[in-house]
Amino acid sequence: RVLTLRGARTHDDDAMPTTVKDAIKAFEAAKECVAAEAEKVLLYAQEPPIEKMDASLATLKACKHLSLSTNNIEKIGSLAGLESLQILSLGKNQIKKLENLDGVGETLEELWISYNLIERLTNIDKLPKLRVLYMSNNKLENFKELDKLAGLASLQELLLVGNPLHASAEKPDELGCEYRVEVLKRVPQLVKLDGIPVDVDEREAAKKALEEPEE
Repeated sequence: RVLTLRGARTHDDDAMPTTVKDAIKAFEAAKECVAAEAEKVLLYAQEPPIEKMDASLATLKACKHLSLSTNNIEKIGSLAGLESLQILSLGKNQIKKLENLDGVGETLEELWISYNLIERLTNIDKLPKLRVLYMSNNKLENFKELDKLAGLASLQELLLVGNPLHASAEKPDELGCEYRVEVLKRVPQLVKLDGIPVDVDEREAAKKALEEPEE
């Protein structure tokens, strides 16, 4: 049974954001366990929302899957101490850029960060073991930003639906379309793009486009 963690609140602090520290305390009380030993910690959709990732996260030494989605977080705080983390979910927040990823660079395999305000992929290279990047409904406009994913040899799955570069494309969900070929030209290691397995023909088209000199 998975338990969703809800921050404690009283009639006197309705306007105050829930802190990670309080949410962890509530989790320990509800589960009658030590949070530092939990492998899956769900802190999504807190009431009131969490606004800041604080140092309390460093106590979650055994956590492999951490969810802080559907809150009001504006900045990715330090992830130091999360030495077992493999999946980080930060979807539906107010995050504007990727930062402070160094702390989980050796372990993180999946980053779920859809429905935020991210325009650039700077610092994504801090996650060399990344296999899955869910980044739908952000602010990515320029295909050149995807060049920053080329060095992530393990990256297999990428979700970009709802970003400007996807929304402005013609029939972006069709196999072999210009949009998919453009993405694959820059991120050739992908196995799945926007939930659709990469086709042999479009992979070949991307390879051919890469070999052609730009005008």
